[in-house]
Amino acid sequence: MGTRRVLVTGCSSGIGLAVAARLAKDELRRFKVVATMRDLGKRGPLEKAAGDSLNKTLEIKQLDACSESSIRECVNSLPDRRVDVLVNNAGLGMIGPLECQSIDAMKELFDTNFFGLARLVKEVLPDMKRRQSGHIVVMSSVMGTQGLLFNDVYSASKFAVEGFCESLAVQALKFNIKTTLVEPGPVVTEFERKVYEDAESMDLSGTDKETAKIFREIYLPYSKKIFASLGQTPEEVAEQTVKVITDKEPPLRHQTNRLYMPMTALKHADPTGRLPLDSFYKMTFKHDKVFNATLAMLHLLKRIGGKK
Repeated sequence: MGTRRVLVTGCSSGIGLAVAARLAKDELRRFKVVATMRDLGKRGPLEKAAGDSLNKTLEIKQLDACSESSIRECVNSLPDRRVDVLVNNAGLGMIGPLECQSIDAMKELFDTNFFGLARLVKEVLPDMKRRQSGHIVVMSSVMGTQGLLFNDVYSASKFAVEGFCESLAVQALKFNIKTTLVEPGPVVTEFERKVYEDAESMDLSGTDKETAKIFREIYLPYSKKIFASLGQTPEEVAEQTVKVITDKEPPLRHQTNRLYMPMTALKHADPTGRLPLDSFYKMTFKHDKVFNATLAMLHLLKRIGGKK
C-alpha cells in the first residue's frame, strides 16, 4: 500500500492536533496529512507540533464541519478529491443539569458532533465507494456506549454517532471501506478543561437546589478525581488511533483506555440495564469510599502500566 492521504478535522488543539502531528511524523512516511480546523488563526500550536513535517507530510486547510460548502471546498482542493482515511474529530462538549441547557445550545452541539460527521461522510463516501477503498475513523467516546450523570446531551450526540457508524459500516464493508469508532474515556485536554471551567461558574438557577448541590458537590469533584486517576493524554489517544489506522483488519470499536473498560463492561453484563444503573447510582450517592478506593487502585495500575 502506498502513501495514504488522511483528512483530520478539529486539529487546532487536543486529540485532533496530536493525531495529525503523529501521522505526519510517521517514521515509515506512510501518510500525507490534511489537518483541518474551522479557524486558521488557531494554527500556531499545530505548526509548532508538526515541526519539520509542516508543508511536507502535513498541510493545514480550513474546514468547518458545520458547513457543507466549506467541506466540499476543502475536499475539492485535494488531488482527485482523494481521501483514503477520514478522521472525524471535531466536537463540542456540554455538561450540567438538563434544565439549565438551552435547546439552541443542544442543537449547536448536535450540529457539530453528529451532523458534522454526517456532512463529512456524505462528501467523501461516494469517492471511497468508487475507488473500492477507504477508512472512516470517528472519534467517539465511552459515553457513546454508556451514559453518565450530567452528560445527557453530550452522551446523546455520541450515541447518535455510534448508531450512525454501526449502520453505515455494514454497507461500507460491501465497498471495501472500513469503519472504526475510537472511544476514549477521560482525556486531559484544553477542550475538557474549558468545559469544566465553564461548569464551575454555570448558572444553576434553572434547576432545584438539590440537583444544583449534586452537580457542584458530588459530580464536579468526582469528575476531577476521575480525570486525575484515569485521564489519558491526547498523545496516548493519538498513538492508539494510528494503530487502528495501520491495522489490516481494523475493529469497529476501539476503547483507548483499558482501565475504563470495567465501567463499560457493566452494560454488556446485564441486557436489562439494571446492573450498570444500580452500580453507578450506588457509586455516586452511597459508596463514596468504595469509589475513591477503586480510583486509587486504578490510578496505581495506570502508573505501574506506564513504567513497563
